Amino acid sequence: MTSRQQRVNVDGHRLFLSNLDKILYPETGTTKGEVLDYFAQIAPCLIRHAKDRIATRKRWVDGVGTPDDPGEVFFEKDLPDSAPKWMPSRSIRHSTGSKRYPLVNDLATLTYLAQMASLEIHIPQWRVSRGAKDPATVTSESRHPDRMVFDLDPGAGRAVADCVEVAQLVRELLEGMDLEVFPVTSGSKGVHLYAPLDGSATSQEVSDVAHELARSLESDHEKLIVSAMKKSLRENKVLIDWSQNSAAKTTVAPYSLRGRFAPTVAAPRSWDEFDDPSSVEQLRFDEVLERVEEFGDLLEPLAEANGGTASAPETDDDDSSVRDRLEIYRSKRDSTKTNEPVPETHSTSGDELSFVIQEHHARSLHWDFRLEHEGVLVSWALPKGPPDDPEKNHLAVQTEDHPLEYGSFEGTIPKGEYGAGEVEIWDSGTYELEKWKEGKEIIAVLHGREDGGLGGVRRFALFSTGSHGPNKDPDKNWMIHLMDDVSDSGSRTGPDSASDPDSAQDPAPKDASDLSPMLASIGDLDSIRHGTGEEDWAFEMKWDGVRALAAVQPARKSRPGSVALTSRNGQDMTRAFPELAELADCVGVDCVLDGEIVALTSGSRPDFGRLQRRIGLTDERDIERGRQRTPVYFMLFDILHADGSSLLRTAYRDRRERLFELVTESEHILVPEAFHGDVDEAMDSSRELQLEGVMAKKTGSVYLPGRRTRTWLKLKHTSSRDVLIVGWRTGKGERSGTFASLLLAAHDGDTLRYLGRVGTGFDDHQLQTLSRSLERRSRKTPALSVPVADSHDAHWVRPDLVGEVSFSGFTEAGRLRHPVWRGLREDIDPADVRI
Repeated sequence: MTSRQQRVNVDGHRLFLSNLDKILYPETGTTKGEVLDYFAQIAPCLIRHAKDRIATRKRWVDGVGTPDDPGEVFFEKDLPDSAPKWMPSRSIRHSTGSKRYPLVNDLATLTYLAQMASLEIHIPQWRVSRGAKDPATVTSESRHPDRMVFDLDPGAGRAVADCVEVAQLVRELLEGMDLEVFPVTSGSKGVHLYAPLDGSATSQEVSDVAHELARSLESDHEKLIVSAMKKSLRENKVLIDWSQNSAAKTTVAPYSLRGRFAPTVAAPRSWDEFDDPSSVEQLRFDEVLERVEEFGDLLEPLAEANGGTASAPETDDDDSSVRDRLEIYRSKRDSTKTNEPVPETHSTSGDELSFVIQEHHARSLHWDFRLEHEGVLVSWALPKGPPDDPEKNHLAVQTEDHPLEYGSFEGTIPKGEYGAGEVEIWDSGTYELEKWKEGKEIIAVLHGREDGGLGGVRRFALFSTGSHGPNKDPDKNWMIHLMDDVSDSGSRTGPDSASDPDSAQDPAPKDASDLSPMLASIGDLDSIRHGTGEEDWAFEMKWDGVRALAAVQPARKSRPGSVALTSRNGQDMTRAFPELAELADCVGVDCVLDGEIVALTSGSRPDFGRLQRRIGLTDERDIERGRQRTPVYFMLFDILHADGSSLLRTAYRDRRERLFELVTESEHILVPEAFHGDVDEAMDSSRELQLEGVMAKKTGSVYLPGRRTRTWLKLKHTSSRDVLIVGWRTGKGERSGTFASLLLAAHDGDTLRYLGRVGTGFDDHQLQTLSRSLERRSRKTPALSVPVADSHDAHWVRPDLVGEVSFSGFTEAGRLRHPVWRGLREDIDPADVRI
């Protein structure tokens, strides 16, 4: 290419290109000709995401300059009079008058903008309507966006790695609302996140939701995140800029160049790349072209999700046709790929109104709250679940209406489908409607199941927190409030009502195998420090052992005392730990207790490795020998039933009081105190005692057998996870008679995913016993694909042996980083070991 003017034909339009050897990026020597070449190659991707969106341009006519002498930038909205007449454009009326913007709908338009040194192309989240007769009468305020965007911008003291960390937090919250999230490194300093919308809400409504989400994350992560735009507040924090969802705001288009000193690009990324935040960098245009050639457009699913959705029609005419309330629901589901109900029409509601709350284990856990109304289930996504405290409202984001048949749906939504993951019914029943003010307020009394998550009758109010657009669609942004009382019965339904055992009489189980332990979720310190208030939490030390439920009967004149121990996966462990039979002498009534079986070091610290010497023993002589050499202790922390009464719906604080009243400690039976106060002090105490971490439990929480909840949180000093052993590698030297390392995996849907290998953390006893177990499980072929580097000398086994490892994180390839063996987990089913 030369500097003189050239005439080219692009898509049938004649364009004149000039000064092609002019340097626009002095630090890298990048010329206008190279910029034009980049836009020509990237055009299919950029146009896919910019089409039908008005384009504001930032022009560097003389180039971007250098740090010592930055180039002058021109910010353009209006098209100049010299712009080609064939160029697609749209006039938008602003408060300052009407402006005509180009639409980047074709390569010819993109080439013209590049020739004008428009390095940055900025677009809104809404599209113009097609075929409008008088577009100049349209105001930007009437737009209906088809995507939500968050701009994560690092303040002084923060970097792109911190933005990646915040991106993961935003992703978890949005996926809890059934929104898929797509990351883009901005090409500047931070990260952009996009989520597709159905186009039914106005820009103001979407902006309000985005603002609320940003404030919620700021509240939970005060030291990392800020949502206010004031620059003085941004130091050492990441700004979640939610304001770019406003109708009048724009965001740099995906695949646009940036006017930085190097030719970086707003580049779509995969979430796998974000697994290691420290490795994420902004990408240059040549790198982006290579990635697109290899991987295609990573952002294409976003365009497909809203590709057919333009903004709302530019008319205020009312649509008098009958609304198909399941149209959006059906558009998101393929009945040949998912077993969710996909009826052709919605039903008619009967005399009794139903509700269902479904626990949805998608990429992040959330709860779907659905009320029957006008033949459908009107639905909200609750990222934090239904509130259990009248003083604490929870966010409720309205989603599409669901068919009534969905009220009984449980099962797996296949990977790749909308809402992929496990769905189970958390509670269901009927409800009495007190108020239904469309799009504004709902009050309902829910009659849940006795064994459901609500624990009986609860009265909720849902109220919209946003404004309403001219199309009368309900606002998506709601809050849900637990009301103190039930108007028709006068009985309290607040969280403390559960402290009355008669409020929910679950029949006492015959033995502990009738129940499953309640499970905790992984938590983080910021969620406690800046969440609902530390005074709402109690902190127990996390004992490094095996979970067990104990059904206890003290001795009576008519019978001897008995203790039945059941593991987390329902296995009887009573014979393996005979010293714990003394628990029958520690209580005065029949009861079911929850606790952890541990083995202690000489310094009285729980040691999971020592406990391994007692696990799996079946011969009475081996059990007795193990009892003498490695005694175990039962750390009790909860009580589920006592003297014929259920305590499942009793608040945690009251269950703990009952536990201390009923249990007398003995040589092997201990009831450790819970810690009330500062979470950091609790973690410091745990660290000083060389324990694994802390269990944080909400003081008003009820006990939900077999359920993993957010009212119990595990706060660990290091990460650990369960793994499946799929093979072993030949040992050498001192390990020539055992193995060098174990090959690990976990279930990922219907297949196994390789997690790498572990070769440290084994003592001699574990090496010997594991080797014998592995020999009995030998198979000729691997159960999954393993890289050649790890499989060349491997021996394969059935993947039914569960172990636990500690580790420092994951590599980009999804392998465990620095894994250390902790021991076998016979109390966990192999099928439950999942990614």
